[in-house]
Amino acid sequence: MADDRPTTQTTTSATPAEMPGAAGTPTTPVSALPPVGARIIAFASIVVAGVCGGLIGFALVDIQYTGDSSTPVAIGALVGAVVSALGVAVVAVLVLRAMGEWRTIEHGRAGRRPGRGVAEDSAPHPRLRPRPTARPALPGTERSGELKG
Repeated sequence: MADDRPTTQTTTSATPAEMPGAAGTPTTPVSALPPVGARIIAFASIVVAGVCGGLIGFALVDIQYTGDSSTPVAIGALVGAVVSALGVAVVAVLVLRAMGEWRTIEHGRAGRRPGRGVAEDSAPHPRLRPRPTARPALPGTERSGELKG
């Protein structure tokens, strides 16, 4: 006896254009990772801040210390370098996170209707909501051009 039930087959060789919901848009998730250039600039700024902080720490202790030992000067340079590099690193991380979040929000807006101007998980801004249309007048309440008294 032959089985007359329909059979289903799964294929794994479908291209992204053949997959459901792929109307010319990529189906890969948007990465919140900032661009490589921004990460390189952030790293370079941390290094430059460390060098500048080290020079400031060295100069500050060198001016105040009058002994023959170079240990306090080295400690001053090290503390200045670490403190300034950590400060700039905090700012760089915050900037890179904001850039990644901004890219994610912008990508979400690109797939929506033009003119909406909202993020994926927020309500539309009150100024961007469509204005209500005029309601039709109820029967018997139409106004004519003259006043009745």
